[in-house]
Amino acid sequence: MTGRSSMVAWFRMRQRRLFIVALIMAAIIGAFVIGLENTRREMMDSKQLVLQLQSEGQKLRDQIADQNTKLLAQQSTLTKLGATLNEMMPSKDTYQITANQSLIVANGRMTIGLVGAPTNQNITVNINGRPQVLASGDVVEVAVNPSTTCHVRVQAFDMFKALITATCP
Repeated sequence: MTGRSSMVAWFRMRQRRLFIVALIMAAIIGAFVIGLENTRREMMDSKQLVLQLQSEGQKLRDQIADQNTKLLAQQSTLTKLGATLNEMMPSKDTYQITANQSLIVANGRMTIGLVGAPTNQNITVNINGRPQVLASGDVVEVAVNPSTTCHVRVQAFDMFKALITATCP
């Protein structure tokens, strides 16, 4: 029986070894399957997060476009209001002169007139009977009497009008 019992013991030991090896293999395969499942879930979650972020990004781009449209409309309104205000209450000593129009300015010390329509580059301004060809930003000093010198400055002009500042100290 010792032969048989040693064989049974050997067989049981072999069964244990096989069982342990099978258990380790099952654990490795189980860990691998669980790892694959976790990776699949993470990939699905990542894809869902990417889709969500793309949707939010599109919403934000749409909001920015709407805000830009509103901003442009408000800037346009502000520009119109500023132009209307300047027409109603021009800055001190600033005059808007149209083609072939003249104005008495600086408390009656000078007469300024716009001769003809402005060109692309310059305008012809008649200051106290003397024609001058001027561009935007040009300043002309005019001696109205021995003790007073006035300054005439072309601020801007377009095809229809000129914006001129005339100051006398």
